[in-house]
Amino acid sequence: MPIRIPRDLPAYKALGSENVFIITDDRAAHQDIRPLEIAIANLMPTTIDTEIQLLRLLGNSPLQVNIILLHMGSHKSRNAPPGHLEKFYTSSHKVLHRRFDGLIITGAPVETLDFEQVDYWDELTRIIGYSTKNVFSTLHICWGAQAGLYCRYGIPKLALAEKLFGIFPHGITEEERHTILFRGFDDEFLAPQSRHTSCDRSAAAACPALTIQSETAETGVFLASARDYREIYVTGHLEYDPLTLDREYRRDLAKGLSIAVPKNYYPGDDPSKPPLVRWRAHAHLFFNNWLNFVYQETPYDLGEL
Repeated sequence: MPIRIPRDLPAYKALGSENVFIITDDRAAHQDIRPLEIAIANLMPTTIDTEIQLLRLLGNSPLQVNIILLHMGSHKSRNAPPGHLEKFYTSSHKVLHRRFDGLIITGAPVETLDFEQVDYWDELTRIIGYSTKNVFSTLHICWGAQAGLYCRYGIPKLALAEKLFGIFPHGITEEERHTILFRGFDDEFLAPQSRHTSCDRSAAAACPALTIQSETAETGVFLASARDYREIYVTGHLEYDPLTLDREYRRDLAKGLSIAVPKNYYPGDDPSKPPLVRWRAHAHLFFNNWLNFVYQETPYDLGEL
């Protein structure tokens, strides 16, 4: 939530330069307030786990947020409990006449396929195209980020030599240190990664619409944005709970797949020990920053988008 202070208070200019949320007395007196409308296109096979992870982060805010869960009507889910999608989710075609303050498009376990081979690709591209004018800010996560970058800008994904799997340190580019999404972040922060592909960094850097805000040599681009945060692309999984990587690791072992121990996750890289959670605080901070940005900047009347 913003703080309300006089414009001529010395702290006003300093805090404004750091993108701290502040409003003047005049703006506060004329401010219209309503719940935020956030849609989540949940493409993950761990349907309920992903719901809990995202809603935990979205709920850690004093803002009232109305959530609508979307599933791909063109895809038959084999992982959600029977009746779960029918009871709690809405097909995308039923809501494309509405406008939203925010939209989250999650990752999906389809990254080794060409985008056009994904059975719901046409439906997803319609959602992405619709969001450009009908959603104030769209947050793309992992494969959802790769899909958005490819759909909007033709940026391809590249296969990695081995799965990027574990908890990795990420930095913020110097010029983006005090921008909206990274307000309050340390110079280096940790985030989970779990993917076989990466977006083409050179293509992303050459795209004039995109700003790369966080990247490392080991993980590549972590966060890029466009249109003044109307589009946000995050390649990692800040939303993961403490045992998500553990479940992925043991699942792949049970399938007989070749999988390395997730990096920087178990103490001493020993899977017999409980993982050490070191990304939770920045996850909450990131989602709070995003919600506060949406709250501050989205029109009161969504018809004005």
